[in-house]
Amino acid sequence: MTDLSGKTAIVIGAAGEHNMGQVIARLLAGAGAKVIVSGRKREPLDALAAEIGGEAVTCDLTSRADVDALFDGAAARHGSVDIAINATGWGLMKSWADVTDDDLAQMVALQFTGVHHMLNACLRTMTSGGSVIQISSATTQCLIYDHAAYIGTKAGSEALIRCFANQYGPNGIRANIVSPGLTATPMAASAVATPGLEAAFAKEYPLGRIGTADDIAHTVLWLCDDRTFVTGQNIHANGGLTLRRNPRPEEIGASVGAAMAALNPQ
Repeated sequence: MTDLSGKTAIVIGAAGEHNMGQVIARLLAGAGAKVIVSGRKREPLDALAAEIGGEAVTCDLTSRADVDALFDGAAARHGSVDIAINATGWGLMKSWADVTDDDLAQMVALQFTGVHHMLNACLRTMTSGGSVIQISSATTQCLIYDHAAYIGTKAGSEALIRCFANQYGPNGIRANIVSPGLTATPMAASAVATPGLEAAFAKEYPLGRIGTADDIAHTVLWLCDDRTFVTGQNIHANGGLTLRRNPRPEEIGASVGAAMAALNPQ
């Protein structure tokens, strides 16, 4: 059993109700960590912190000043930061030709520059070593259409983690990536609710189903344990999707069409 008693953990991206960050925060708190939950919305953070006996700090990952204040404040209150998890993301699905310069700037700021901000802060505040975990995506390996800006910036964040793990392993810091596939979370709720869509994806998963936030949270918990002799790795917690592929648009359309026809027989 993983015991995180005495550890200080920061979970960024925990302001969405029932999202991956919130599920991770609850699991870490249950393992004994003092958890600081962070995101851009104060009210849900306060509610979550009260529930798990943690702390809430608002932070926009795209702001270096916000990220520095989050980590430096945690280190000042608790001595150091032991665990840092970035569960933020923007699942932009948009035709290649319709992606704007503003879309790209926002995506880079959140999913690449923001990760760099976090790693800088970890280097400064993980004075006794620690574990850094970046939530990425199986789509960096199993491509899907109309998702290139998301995939490209997630792939860039994976490269940052690998570089950080290589350079700062001597500091006792482990840095890893967790890559879910399609996961039943609020970010994917509308897609998963579309009749036939989940079935189109699930047939590509050797374990026979898409993932849940709990699946990802338990993988993260394992990586938080000091006994885990792993760094610079991409843990594909996606039921074996990367052994296969994501479905093509025409396959998704056929599955959705069949499901809709079954629901509305003529």
